[in-house]
Amino acid sequence: MDRFHAEVFGLCVRLLNHRHDAEDVTQEVFLRIFRSLRRWDPERPLRPWIMGITVNRCRTWMAQRARRPEPVDYLQDVAPASPVDDSAELVREIHDALQQLRPEYRSVFLLFHEQGQSYEDIALAIRRPVGTVKTWLHRARLEILERLRRRGMVSEVGHGLR
Repeated sequence: MDRFHAEVFGLCVRLLNHRHDAEDVTQEVFLRIFRSLRRWDPERPLRPWIMGITVNRCRTWMAQRARRPEPVDYLQDVAPASPVDDSAELVREIHDALQQLRPEYRSVFLLFHEQGQSYEDIALAIRRPVGTVKTWLHRARLEILERLRRRGMVSEVGHGLR
């Protein structure tokens, strides 16, 4: 648990976009791991298996959350800071764009770009072929880029930042 807690929690925060939900789901992930450990194949890497459980628990949580009303008292833990330069605004726009992605695109994007996982490890974690992982990652990047273009954060020609 100590070895993977920070990574599991970080992924949950990014996928769920809510710290308290991420804490709950992280606990559920480790309970699921504990209960399922005898089914894990020791010939396979542990990390993709754990990340797969994490992604699946987050998906389940998001589906359940979509079916129940969200209380208004769940506000962000930290008040947003005033942007000092365009980089803060760009980070916020990318974050917002991530939240608009299909859950599977967002999962692959975060596993690759934030967790630094390989295509193969992501494929194992989400139980999809490597080609699907590459396609979803490419589509996620295109959707984020298109949103940034619409918001005036990147130029049309050459994909440069404004």
